[in-house]
Amino acid sequence: MQDMPKILLTSVFGPFGVDDAYGRKENIMELFHNQVTREQGLFSLRFQHQSFGLYLIADNLQADTTVLDFPSQKRFIQEIKKGYDYIGISFITPNFTKAKRMAALVREHAPEAKLVLGGHGTAIPDVEDLIEHDHICQGEGVSFFRKLLGENPCRPISHPIMPSSINQHIMGIPMPNRSAVLMTGVGCVNACRFCSTSHFFNREYTAFFGSGKQIFEFCQRAEREKGYTEFFVMDENFLKNRQRAEELVDEMEKSGKSYRFAIFSSAETVREMGVDFVSRLGVTFLWLGMEGRRSESDYEKNRGVKFPELVAELRSAGVVVLGSVILVTEQHDKQTIHDEIDFALDVGPDFIQFMQLGPLPTTKLYKSYKIRGLLREDVPYEEWHGQHQLWFRHPHFTPEESEVYLRNAFRRAWDELGSSLLRLFETSLFGYLATRDATNPLLVARNEYLKESCLKYYPGLKVIIRFAHNEKERLYAKEVFARYEEAFGPLTSVSKALYWGALILAAVEKIRMATIGNLRQPRTFVTRIAYTSARDEATAPSVLDIEGLPWTGGLSTKSGEA
Repeated sequence: MQDMPKILLTSVFGPFGVDDAYGRKENIMELFHNQVTREQGLFSLRFQHQSFGLYLIADNLQADTTVLDFPSQKRFIQEIKKGYDYIGISFITPNFTKAKRMAALVREHAPEAKLVLGGHGTAIPDVEDLIEHDHICQGEGVSFFRKLLGENPCRPISHPIMPSSINQHIMGIPMPNRSAVLMTGVGCVNACRFCSTSHFFNREYTAFFGSGKQIFEFCQRAEREKGYTEFFVMDENFLKNRQRAEELVDEMEKSGKSYRFAIFSSAETVREMGVDFVSRLGVTFLWLGMEGRRSESDYEKNRGVKFPELVAELRSAGVVVLGSVILVTEQHDKQTIHDEIDFALDVGPDFIQFMQLGPLPTTKLYKSYKIRGLLREDVPYEEWHGQHQLWFRHPHFTPEESEVYLRNAFRRAWDELGSSLLRLFETSLFGYLATRDATNPLLVARNEYLKESCLKYYPGLKVIIRFAHNEKERLYAKEVFARYEEAFGPLTSVSKALYWGALILAAVEKIRMATIGNLRQPRTFVTRIAYTSARDEATAPSVLDIEGLPWTGGLSTKSGEA
């Protein structure tokens, strides 16, 4: 191809999770530790995710493309001096100031490059007047960039094979990544009033995989090339496309080959498909939007759903459930907010995400609050993330009070339910016991996977017993350990050795958290994707040259590339 463009796609720069001119300490680069297990100390799940969308775009262009993920400012400056034709910056609303700074750096150090802004941050009102740019990508990025470069936007989508998470640690123990990310589509037609993802994609769903067979073929390729058999599915409501999910199960049943999936799905779709189907599909983790006690009347997706019964049934089948709940809504005062927390604890999922109500640009909630004059103009975008203080005027809570109630909700969940890690161990045992007598080949494979998981978790239960943060959690852990012992017999000598190793690492982690701090920065990743004509075929393997670098807060380079 003549005059092939040279493209750079980048996330915003670090450091992350610190108070500085560009960000806030509450907005850390760890999904679970930031907004799910944030108050669970040693037992908080620690891992990070790369900027998946950038890799998907890069893998689908007829151009040599570089993805720069989690750079420092110095590393970003170094990269943009390499003569790119297009530089794309992806950002979310809390990273507005970082994106603005990066755009200014592009104009200073790479004035010939065309600057493209993308990501949810582009929904900020008047962003076109606030940040330097040549183009703005709002919505799905692959077709946007193909049109920008004069390519056919309707070509089949190629999907890169890459890990679903990086820098994994549990109780200070480094954990190898076992799953790949699987981006099956973007958007959701449910269009909940607060959901920025749904509104960003115009309340529509765009599928990257049109059939279950295509998903199955990708899973086969990921296993063949990289050994992946588990997949973290990036899709707002995966089961909403019922036919595709049923086709995927059919493909697995015909081939006698099963895979495991972590998915997001609404309660309506889970109830419609049934827990047996979810089990045969291979779902081991489910993110469920419970929203709150009033959600049955407020959201059509939850109409008629009895969450305590649904979550109990899912857990009994070995499906780890994350239930998300919204706090500080219009209906909440200083009494009813406790009722909401009670609701979440009564449902009892393995994980609970408490998130403050947050009117983000493009959503129905934002537009309503804007018209009513409820948005606070004095709160910078860096604080629009739902894990600190409100950025709208609430009749019963000050911003400072909202932060306290949120933190106390997380702490109460840990105090009363025990750590999410412990509940996950218990759910895996539930699923193993429930499938011991299974005859369906997919359920037999599920049983084997759950047994393997339980045996891996078994020594960790003793670590939880040793470091339990209160007597209730310690007794709970001892009960689960006794059930493990009944199911699998006493710990083997190898498991005992693993326990002592884990105990030492957990003790070291506690010391690290108390002395050095509890922040983990992601590595800088530089990914060079060379264009070949084979990549124009959706089934062609992607060529990813991924360079993982330590994040130093300064210059991070590959040898010979500075």
